[in-house]
Amino acid sequence: MFAGHIGAALAIGASTRRVNVGWIVFAALLLDFVLWTLVLLGWESVVIPANFASTHQPEFTFPYSHGMLASVLWSACAGLAVVLLFPSLNDARLGIAALIAFAVFSHWLLDVLVHVPELPLMGSSSRKVGFGLWQNMPLALLVEAVLVVVGLCSFIPGSTLSRVRKLWLVAVCLLVLAFTVVGMTVAPAPPSAAAMAASSLLTIILLCAVFAWVGRVPR
Repeated sequence: MFAGHIGAALAIGASTRRVNVGWIVFAALLLDFVLWTLVLLGWESVVIPANFASTHQPEFTFPYSHGMLASVLWSACAGLAVVLLFPSLNDARLGIAALIAFAVFSHWLLDVLVHVPELPLMGSSSRKVGFGLWQNMPLALLVEAVLVVVGLCSFIPGSTLSRVRKLWLVAVCLLVLAFTVVGMTVAPAPPSAAAMAASSLLTIILLCAVFAWVGRVPR
């Protein structure tokens, strides 16, 4: 899931207008950012199976980024970072920290929906969960599309963004959704796990930068 995480971030971001939506999108993608970083470091792994052309589903070993306990800890760290690094938010810090923490954990909740049972509850040897919605790809992609639409419909009405920036927001979200559909249906297998990790990291960074630009309210 990729576009769906952004849809969730927009829906969560509708609860506050004091935080640039780029930060909330980054929070919703933080677990993947950690995953691909750890893959490059050799601490977690992704395997591109022989049947990738038909399933478009890599096989993950990712207890430190996508375990339930690890996800709770990453969420807590993100919330604590807001409290410590943004004193200018004053009394709103705790509420915004909670929203950021929830955005981080929403990633795990949505991944449980689509992954096969490979997300560990605790460590790598603990029980693994996943409802496997990706095994019904049309339905999985429909869910992602619905999340994007719900996110946009939640975020845009109360937004102080200009009309042009709202149009940019819609365009970027639809483009991400289109790339998600292509990536999960017809895209070829990545040449290696390292290439997949590096390109995914770059995509996350660039995409969050774009959302930060779109979400910036000129003074």
